[in-house]
Amino acid sequence: MSDPSIVPFFEFTRIKMVKQTIHKENQSVLIQMEPDQRCHPLCHECGLPAQTVHSKGYRRFIRDLSIADTKVLLQVGYRKVWCEKCSGAKVEKLSFADATKRITHRLAQSIYDLCKVMTVKDVAEYFDLNPKTVKAVDKHFLERDHGQTDYTGLRVLAMDEIAIRKGHNYMTVVLDYLTGRVVWMGEGRKKATLDIFFAGMTDEQKANIEAVAIDMWEPFINRIKHHCPDAKIVFDMFHVVQAFGKVIDKVRREEFNNATAENQEIIKGSRYILLKNKKNLRENQRSELAELLEANETLSKVYILKDQLKNIYHYKRGFDAKLAIDSWCEMAAEIDQPDMKRFIGRLRFFEEGILNHCKYPIGTSKLEGVNNKIKVIKRKAYGFHDNRYFALKVIQAFSD
Repeated sequence: MSDPSIVPFFEFTRIKMVKQTIHKENQSVLIQMEPDQRCHPLCHECGLPAQTVHSKGYRRFIRDLSIADTKVLLQVGYRKVWCEKCSGAKVEKLSFADATKRITHRLAQSIYDLCKVMTVKDVAEYFDLNPKTVKAVDKHFLERDHGQTDYTGLRVLAMDEIAIRKGHNYMTVVLDYLTGRVVWMGEGRKKATLDIFFAGMTDEQKANIEAVAIDMWEPFINRIKHHCPDAKIVFDMFHVVQAFGKVIDKVRREEFNNATAENQEIIKGSRYILLKNKKNLRENQRSELAELLEANETLSKVYILKDQLKNIYHYKRGFDAKLAIDSWCEMAAEIDQPDMKRFIGRLRFFEEGILNHCKYPIGTSKLEGVNNKIKVIKRKAYGFHDNRYFALKVIQAFSD
């Protein structure tokens, strides 16, 4: 029976094992390797064989995958060669590691695989590596697999922004609405942000975009009309109702200031009761809402207007939806309040995007679910200081 050997675990080309030293005190093994003189060395830049060895005797320590619970460190001897094509002295190419890296390819692949389900910090602790090394490896593979934006098959998009730090620091998220794939993420939410996204698309790909769901953010509207003039812009119900919620709160404050002391007690603290959907109210909140609407006619009107605003999105035909918007604006105009008047004007300005919902019943609500998952990714990593790395992690998470 032959003696056990670890050589089969190191089937590296153009190099051979010459010695192994086990260090029991720190559970590690040092394996010394030397170039196989029978093989012509390769230039690590162009990959071509080099006939001339420029110099030798250089050594480098490279970390490999552990064997069981024993850490493996390779002490690799390598040569410098003269490459005719590159016209200079170059380090020879190793089959199992990059010339400039201190870990083997297979260890790097394991790091990347684990980073899909674990945090950088946890992976670094698992392999006993510097977190910066783990992040660099993960980012390298992410750039390889997801660094180029995939524009194929895009027809319906949803665009929204997500806050990544305090202080109005945003990233724009572009979602393939039909598949749920995050197509692209970019810093900011300005015109230039979407210009970067559209710059990678061909004219044919832009022409294939049928509809885009966004909130009522004018820089986005401007760029979509510029790059995809035939695409229908759709404003989803959530953002329209959210904008009207601010009007409701302004009206509530005015009514509070003009109310009697008795009615002020009823109006006080009613903000969230007015803004919440009725089905989400607790039993005691429903009774408070009924008392509030009975005590104040104006607040009763704006509460009814909120529900009727949602109903506009239930129509399937543009003609019916247009009549509903006209009717809604007439009722809203009866409330003599500056913020209400401004909202009516804004609703009229964005009317086409609301009516487009009849043909394309889409919205950014799907992106809200995506944003929640993005927040989980951000929390798992205790925040990302590298926005590019963060974007790649998100795109990877939705790539399937």
